[in-house]
Amino acid sequence: MKTLLSLLLLCCCATTIYGQTTLKGIVKNETNEVIPYATVYLKGTKQSASANKEGLFIINKVPYGNYTIIASSVGYKKVSLNINVEENMPNLVLKLPSNTQLDEIELFGARNKRAEKLETLTRLPLAPNEQLQSISVLSHKLINQQNALTLSDVTKNVAGVYTFATYGNTRESMSLRGFRGIPLLKNGVRINSDFRGIGIITDMAGVDNIQVLKGVSAISQGLGGDLGSAGGVINVVTKTPKFYNGGEVSFRTGSFGQIRPTFDFYGPLDEKETIAFRIAGSYDKADSYRAKVNSERIYINPSLAWKPNDKTNIILEMDYMDDSRTPDQGTINLGTYDVNNILKLSNDKFIGFESDRNNTINTTYAVRFNRKVNDKLTLKAGLFTSNLETYEESAYSYQGGGRSGLPTLSNTQRYREYSASGRSDKNSVLQIDLVGKDIKTGNLKHTFQIGVDYRNTEFDNAAYATTYPDTTKPYVDIVDLTTTINNVLPSDVSVAQDNTRTSGSKTKSYGFTIQDKITVTNWADVFLGIRYTSLERTKGNFIGRSLTGAKRDNALNPLVGFNLKPTKNIILFGSYASSSNPMTSFYRDINGNELGTERWDQFETGLKSTWLNNALRFNITYFSTVSKNLNLEAIDTDGTFLGYYLKGGEDNRKGIEVELIGRVLHNLEVIAGYSYLDAKYKDHASYYFNSSPLNTPKHTANLWLRYAFKKLSLGTGVYYLGERPHNVWSRNYTHVGVEPGVKPFDLKSYTTVNLQVSYKFNEQLSLDVYGNNIFNELGYNAYRTVYLNRIIPASYGTTLRYKF
Repeated sequence: MKTLLSLLLLCCCATTIYGQTTLKGIVKNETNEVIPYATVYLKGTKQSASANKEGLFIINKVPYGNYTIIASSVGYKKVSLNINVEENMPNLVLKLPSNTQLDEIELFGARNKRAEKLETLTRLPLAPNEQLQSISVLSHKLINQQNALTLSDVTKNVAGVYTFATYGNTRESMSLRGFRGIPLLKNGVRINSDFRGIGIITDMAGVDNIQVLKGVSAISQGLGGDLGSAGGVINVVTKTPKFYNGGEVSFRTGSFGQIRPTFDFYGPLDEKETIAFRIAGSYDKADSYRAKVNSERIYINPSLAWKPNDKTNIILEMDYMDDSRTPDQGTINLGTYDVNNILKLSNDKFIGFESDRNNTINTTYAVRFNRKVNDKLTLKAGLFTSNLETYEESAYSYQGGGRSGLPTLSNTQRYREYSASGRSDKNSVLQIDLVGKDIKTGNLKHTFQIGVDYRNTEFDNAAYATTYPDTTKPYVDIVDLTTTINNVLPSDVSVAQDNTRTSGSKTKSYGFTIQDKITVTNWADVFLGIRYTSLERTKGNFIGRSLTGAKRDNALNPLVGFNLKPTKNIILFGSYASSSNPMTSFYRDINGNELGTERWDQFETGLKSTWLNNALRFNITYFSTVSKNLNLEAIDTDGTFLGYYLKGGEDNRKGIEVELIGRVLHNLEVIAGYSYLDAKYKDHASYYFNSSPLNTPKHTANLWLRYAFKKLSLGTGVYYLGERPHNVWSRNYTHVGVEPGVKPFDLKSYTTVNLQVSYKFNEQLSLDVYGNNIFNELGYNAYRTVYLNRIIPASYGTTLRYKF
């Protein structure tokens, strides 16, 4: 009996001593943001784990007992915690304080972490600094720090990015490297397919980061003139679910009657943490410095993530925005085509009618699927769609003469007409990629992507005819901008859809892409890539021109480049890429001869480097892009399309971009950039030799400094945009506002200064006070002579933010 009792006692002791459990937890920083890929281990044992990209870690088969658990990550101080491991252990939360000497240097806010959805564009699993292209990623953290509201506000942090036009403050059209209206994407799909890149309005409440890819990106994305834009692309990335609970609410109020509440909630939906959600949104209502002008917007961004197992991840996303605003033509130029005499219109005067309105409804959807085949291979698939609906009724004022056929009015007088327009724009992308990471073949190591994509675009422009009470006068009235302006639209003016003038286009394309980053040695990488694209246009009904039947065009575009690493902190890089626009191949001259496919060839080289123990990044890039086989519509003097095209010629764009990003002193962050651009028409049939494209500045510069005390932080931003021609200098080509033989006037340079003050009451609650354009600098952006919009004058406000 004693022997039996002894055996039972021994078994109980063994169970107590050798019982095991699983440790789970999450690694976060001081502001409750997760730290991806942190290292976690139990001191004095061989048991350890690496956190995933969501900061989650698991250590299996840990015997019961007392331990010291240690967590560490680059840029953070190591943390130790004494724990007692027993049955039914709760999930651990390990918080790492920032190491002020090694804090985050990437604009997206987390070093050693690839920006969310960057691979949708680059399609290679590499961090921005490892990619061959010049890439900047701007995080929601930076957006919040700067209290940025618009795409222009955010992208001012990137050297060489500037606003092309706002089209009456109803859109944001951005330019880069001298190319007008580069494509704006949301989660990798183009929102507005207009070839002119007229842009979109977006809301920052649902933005996780904004990615700027400079130069020819056609190797991974598509044709020139579309996502293969030679200037680059800007991708707006929305927020995605998190497998831990958290969120944020904020309330902003400021100048011109602005009221803006926002919210962001996320977390798991089940105990096993296999399903997570996120929902963000905002309401924005504001007046303007301009009388009779206002805006109102509702935005919501829900998403759902499902992890059926450790190797599979599925994400569903939706994004909805309803924006209503008053179009504002701005002001007028009192001088001739070659003289800058822009009238500083009094803020209490508005050229249009108080009932003018622009409405935009934009809905995007996305389904993303990731399957880890093994440690080296991943299968990625994504379906992205966008539906854009716009409608506008507004006044437009013009001086007469030229195409109008009306007598030219005095400098201060303008004819005021009324018109309406609408657009339906649908885009979709299906993308499937097999991605390999660090796969060896002999002495070589490969990181590669093999993928296919299918794109579908369909848009329709609805035209409207205006009925005026006096049929002999194709306008509402004549206004004098030096006197009182009547802003009430007469009740007997009306618009109706004109089905004889509708226009639209439908295209579909598929592409096949192979890219390979080959690591030859520890100090040399070679990039090789090729893309084949086949595009079919099955509908092409444009005002004054049409495409009969279907038209198919193909393109083959290569990419070759290298990264050389003479030291651990320096990368020398160089690349060549080309982009084609076969959609232009069916354009014919007056004799019926095809003018050929437009093409862009780009060379790029430079240096990427990190300093001060990776706390500071310095990059310098030289680029040269040559455009060939450009063509222009043949336009009659009255503005009618003559049914054929003119062979344009070519233009060259070359320049230098310099960036300094990171931490230069204790608690002092800096983002600085400068761009020099030499954009010139060369052998061109219509434009003067060495003349510049419209709205192309030679110089842009940006600076952001932020100094953080314990609870208080101070920030200041400076942005400079140089002189640029408001229109083209043409010998014989006529277009809106163009006067052949006359050099256009330059828009004057301007410099704006912003200030930000933030106070953190605790880890959750903070208050920001900001001032934008505090010196009330006067500057204008323009689209030819149609829109002359003043930049926002001095404005101020506060944001109260609560995180949980």
